[in-house]
Amino acid sequence: MSELRLGLLQYPVEPLASFEAFAAKLDRLIAEGARGAELLVMPEYACMEVAAPLGAPTDPAAELDAVCARAADVLQVMRAAARRHQVWLLPGSLPWREQGRVRNRAPLIAPDGRVAFQDKRVMTRFEAEAWGVGAGDPPAVFETPWGRIGIAICYDLEFPSLVRAQVEAGAWLILAPTCTDTLHGFNRVRLSARARALENQCFVAIAPTVGVAPHLATLDVNRGFAAVYGPVDRGFPEDGVIIEGEPDAGQFVFATLDPARLEAVRTDGGVRNHRDWPAPPPPCPLLTPREMP
Repeated sequence: MSELRLGLLQYPVEPLASFEAFAAKLDRLIAEGARGAELLVMPEYACMEVAAPLGAPTDPAAELDAVCARAADVLQVMRAAARRHQVWLLPGSLPWREQGRVRNRAPLIAPDGRVAFQDKRVMTRFEAEAWGVGAGDPPAVFETPWGRIGIAICYDLEFPSLVRAQVEAGAWLILAPTCTDTLHGFNRVRLSARARALENQCFVAIAPTVGVAPHLATLDVNRGFAAVYGPVDRGFPEDGVIIEGEPDAGQFVFATLDPARLEAVRTDGGVRNHRDWPAPPPPCPLLTPREMP
């Protein structure tokens, strides 16, 4: 497996005049990122920005309906940008309605326009209670020129078993498109990313929406920064931080990642988290205090 030049977009949510303006913005950003990276990652639900120019009232349900109705068109815009700029693209996620059910779906698009999908598995309260979004397909891994990678959409990253399944299937890099409206939410994702990188001795990359957009009910406030985290061991930074972006600023963050470094630390690290993961989890007995002799 060869080194990967990765670009993570802190996607700035802005007012747009039309669907065509969204397509032009996306094309401009992908063109910028493709100059510095082979694989680009955008945030979860970044495409919800298009709800306002589609004429949706500032209401979560109306915005969801508007974007679901044009989801296939949004996906075609994303595929066209990947083809035009010859880059691998994870353009965040989009709400996808099929047979009356809505899923939060992340497409991974190859430079020739081929596409595969990872659904979000665990919904936040907002998704489940306000939108009625349901659990999608289980975690998968994706074959790329750099080996197998996994996608964990935002809240999914907070559940170790989901990421562990991808790592055990060969993923050395987990891509996590995120969308959080508070620092509480962002820090849950950030700390989970660091934990998943530590316990699996892998790379985890996060990419958030950023900015304030009062014209949208769904993306009204967006907090966070893009980052890549790795093992906390030999050959890596002492805190496991590979790179972090400037908080709440629209920008790309770039990193060069070498899977060979992971193989080295898994083989001869100070600890072997990846190898020593208990499988299956041990039984958890119920204990009560007792008298000592």
